[in-house]
Formats: sequence, C-alpha cells, structure tokens
Amino acid sequence: MINPKPELTRTMLAILSIALLMFTSLWILSPFIGALIWSTMIVVATWPMMLALQRRLWGRRSLAALVMVSLLLLVLFVPLTIALSTVVSHADEVVAMAGSLSVSDLPQPPAWLASVPLVGENLAVAWHRITVDGIAPLVALAKPYLGVAFRWTAAQAGSLGLVGLQFLLTVVLAGILYSNGEVAARTVRGFGRRLAGEQGEAVITLAGQAIRGVALGIVVTALVQSVLGGLGLWVAGVPVASLLTAVMLMLCLAQIGVIPVLLPAVGWLYWGGDNLWGTLLLLWTMVVGTMDNFLRPWLIKKGADLPLLLIFAGVIGGLFAFGLVGLFIGPVVLAVTYTLLNAWIGDDLPASEVTADSKDLPI
Repeated sequence: MINPKPELTRTMLAILSIALLMFTSLWILSPFIGALIWSTMIVVATWPMMLALQRRLWGRRSLAALVMVSLLLLVLFVPLTIALSTVVSHADEVVAMAGSLSVSDLPQPPAWLASVPLVGENLAVAWHRITVDGIAPLVALAKPYLGVAFRWTAAQAGSLGLVGLQFLLTVVLAGILYSNGEVAARTVRGFGRRLAGEQGEAVITLAGQAIRGVALGIVVTALVQSVLGGLGLWVAGVPVASLLTAVMLMLCLAQIGVIPVLLPAVGWLYWGGDNLWGTLLLLWTMVVGTMDNFLRPWLIKKGADLPLLLIFAGVIGGLFAFGLVGLFIGPVVLAVTYTLLNAWIGDDLPASEVTADSKDLPI
C-alpha cells in the first residue's frame, strides 16, 4: 500500500488560517492587552497574600477577591488623586517659589564641601560661581527647556482620563483573575506542557517566581525609599513634602531613585541659609539614596533564585523597551530564555515537580 503524499497546499493553508486567527484575535484584544499584562503581573505577585486573606475570611474566595480589588483601588487611584490634588493646591506656591529664585542670594558654600572626595572641589567652585554671578545665568540656561517641559506636561494632563480608565480596567481584570486564578494557571501550564513537556511547565513556574521576586524587590524598595525620603523632607521643613514623596515613589519605580529629588531639596535648604538641616538632609540622602544597592538585590533573590545580574539587566532593559510594565516583562523573558538555554546546553532545569505549596499558586 502506498502512503499518500502530504498535501503541501493544505498544510500551508492550515498554518495561514491559524496565523490569521491569532493575528485577528490579538488585534481585537489590543485595547485590553496592556491592562491584561498589568493585572496578570499584579495577581501573580499578590496571589499568596490573597490566599492568606481567603483563609482568614472563612474560606470565601469572593470575599478575598473583593478585599484585594478594594486594596488595588486604594493603591492605584488614591495616590494618583492625592498627587494631582497636591499639585493643583500648591501650583501658586511653586510658581511663586520659582519666581523668587532669580532674586534670592545663595550663601557661600560650607567649608567642608571642598573636602568631599571626588566631587567636592568641583561642587564648591560651581557653588561659589553661582554666589558671585547670581541665579540669572542658570535661569537663562534652563528657559529654552521650560517651554518643552510645560508642553509635555499639558499633553500628559490631557491623557489622565485615559490613564484612569486603564487603571480601572486593570483592577476589573485583576478581580476576575483573583476569582478564577487556578483555571488560568492550569491553562498556562497546560500550554507550556504541550510545547515542551515537563520542561515547559517548569519554565512557567519559573516565570511566576521571577514576577514575584521583581515585584517584591522593586515595589518594596521603592516604598521604603520614598517613605524615608519623604520623612526626611518633612522633618527638615521642605515645602510640598507630600508631592515630592509621590514623585520619589514614581522615580524609584522607574529605577531612577530618590537622589534627583533629595539633592535639590538639600540645595534649597542651603540656599535659605539653613546649613544645619541642609547638612543633616544631605547625610540622610546618602543613606536613603544608596539603600537600593543592597535592599533590592536581597529582596529579589528571596523571590526568585536567578542570577542577580540577569534580573537587573531584565529590569533596566525592560524599562527602556516596554515602559513601566517592562520592569516585570524584562526579567520574566530573560529568566525563561536563560532557563531554556541552560536546558539546551545540558544544564539541569529547576525541579519540575510541583510542591505542595506551589499547588496553591496560580503560576
């Protein structure tokens, strides 16, 4: 009996049909993809918290999901509302402060500034030049960029409603995933198993661990740094400390840190002649600004047993490639690639057997 030859045309049409269906589905779902990615990252990172909450709420998943969604609303919408209201309420004060800079006199630099290693001498010379020439040359230098900054701010303000809608959609999708996390996890694990057997399932588990590790390291570090930085600003008497704290939180999440906010505050204190609080805030800035160098790696390592350089490269590269959500996508993609590469060259994969604890996790 002669086996029939495979029909190349039918195979090609089948592949094209599947590709067309996938492309069309992604096109239809494109308005929801960003919110779906964010909600998935949030649910995977906070799933153990939701399970612990469910055990305390008489085993009721609906009550636990409702509480988690309420917390997400508080975390996403309340800080945004507070930040916007703070900006609006202090707008006149900020404008008046900016206008007074051109007529303010900067005191001479403290004697100890020149003795700071590496940068102290240059800082002292630049400070002395400003005290002699005044702030007018700096204002003239920054003026061409102020118009661009104001136009960008106006453009971003117009999209605040869209951002709020995206946040709301993220919370809604997170509530659905909280309610049916096990079903979604089984689907994703089944897809990985169909692609690569037990190794594929192990990669999915590793991706969930990477998400938790990055969330633990980045978010907790950002909260600790911004709260401590805001406390230092409040104690030192720097105005609009709440607004600056919100800015520091955003900068920490973007892996920039608190120094771009705290150092100008130190300069503002010295400018006003308050050398004691300026020096104390400078020392506090050195402590808080370098805290992420040891706190973030330690927290990430607790969540995901992966090379620290790999996770750091994923965080920074993902941020530049995909924006804020890239903080989570980057490490996950690099972790999966790293694991598959190790499997290909013969290294052992992480244990693919699901432990008793991991059975309760959505990934």
